[in-house]
Amino acid sequence: MSFTRSSSAAALSALPDVGADLGAPRTDAPLRIGMVAPPWFSLPPSGYGGTEAVVAGLVDKLVERGHEVVLVGAGVNGTLAQEFHAVYDVPPTERLGEPLPEAMTAAYAQQVLADAGVDVVHDNTLAGPLLAGGRAAPTVVTMHGPVTGECGRYHELLGRSVSVVAISDAQRRLNPRIAWCGTVHNGIDVTSFPFEPDKDDYVLWIGRFSPDKAPDLAIEAARRTGRPILLAGKLNERSEREYFDAVVRPLLGDDAQYVGEADAVIKRELFASAACLAFPIQWEEPFGMVMAEAMACGTPVVAMRRGSVPEVVADGETGFVVETMDDFVAAVERAGEIDPYACRAHALEKFDLSVMAAGYERVYRSLLQVGEPDDGGTTALQALAA
Repeated sequence: MSFTRSSSAAALSALPDVGADLGAPRTDAPLRIGMVAPPWFSLPPSGYGGTEAVVAGLVDKLVERGHEVVLVGAGVNGTLAQEFHAVYDVPPTERLGEPLPEAMTAAYAQQVLADAGVDVVHDNTLAGPLLAGGRAAPTVVTMHGPVTGECGRYHELLGRSVSVVAISDAQRRLNPRIAWCGTVHNGIDVTSFPFEPDKDDYVLWIGRFSPDKAPDLAIEAARRTGRPILLAGKLNERSEREYFDAVVRPLLGDDAQYVGEADAVIKRELFASAACLAFPIQWEEPFGMVMAEAMACGTPVVAMRRGSVPEVVADGETGFVVETMDDFVAAVERAGEIDPYACRAHALEKFDLSVMAAGYERVYRSLLQVGEPDDGGTTALQALAA
C-alpha cells in the first residue's frame, strides 16, 4: 500500500473548513453556561492535564460561538471565558487525588453559580454532581473517568439528577446503568498541531506510566522492528514513579529513551516527526487524546483494539487497530504505508474543537427544551444516602 502526496494534499485542502462551518456563532439565542473544571491544573494546562485541556478548549469554542461562560477552576485563567472564579490561586497539583480539593471546588462552584443566572451547568469534576439537585439549571456531567467499579457505581447512584455525556460509545457500552444523554468525543485544536508529512524513524509512546498504558510493550514492539523509541510522560505520582523504576527504567537504552514529561511545545514536536504513535493499551480506554493529537500531526497510530480505539483510529487509513502483539509489531513496521494527509483530514473532521463544541451545544439545547427529569427534588446526596 502506498499514497500519492499530491492527490492526498488536494484531498486535505478540499476538506470543509470545520472551524468555519461549525465554529461560527449560532443564530439561536446565546446561552449562559456555568463550566466547572477540576482544580488540579491551570486552564489550559502547560503540560499534563487532559481534562483541563479539553475544558479550556471547549470554553474558547463556546465563547467563539457566541455564548457566555462562567468558569470555575484553579490558577490563572488562560481561556476566553467572560467570567472566571478561582477556587485556588495556585492549583494544588501536588495533592492530586486527595478528596478535599474536589470538595472545595464543588462547594465553591455551588456558591458562585447560585446567583450567576446560568442556563445550564457543565460539571467536569467528581464531587460537583452531588450538588446538582439543588440547582435551578440542569447539570451536564462529562464522564472523564472509568465507568466500572466504584467510580461507575457512584455515577449510577447519581441517577437522574444529572445528565451524563460519554466521551465515546465504547464508554457507554461498559455501563448502560448510568443516565447517559449522549456521546461527544473529546476535541483538540487541530490547527495548533504542526502537520509534518516527512517522518523520522522513531516510534513514540506518550502517556501515563502504568500497566494499563503498557510502555513496556511499546518498547518491545519498537525493538522487534529495529526502530528507536522515545517515551514521554509525567512522573509526579508515587505509583507512576514506582512503575517506571520497576518496569520501564530497566528497559531503557540507546534505542529506548525517556525524554521527560514533554510540555505542549515539545509534545507537538515529538508527534510531528514520529514514524508512528504506539498505543498498546491494556484496558478499555474511554478516549485516548494522544491518538487524536498524533493524527493531527499526520502521524499514524498503531493501537490495540481496546475501548474507544476503533472509534478514533480508522483502521488501515489513519493507522492500524490490532489484537495481538505480533500484529502490533507488524503494524509498526507498516506505519510508512499510512498517508499523513489522511491522518490530518480525519482529525479535522472528527476531533477538532469545533466539532466537540457543536456536540455539547446540542446537548445543552436538548436539555433546555426537554427539561430536567422530575424525580421529586431528590438530590444525588439523598440518593447516595438511601
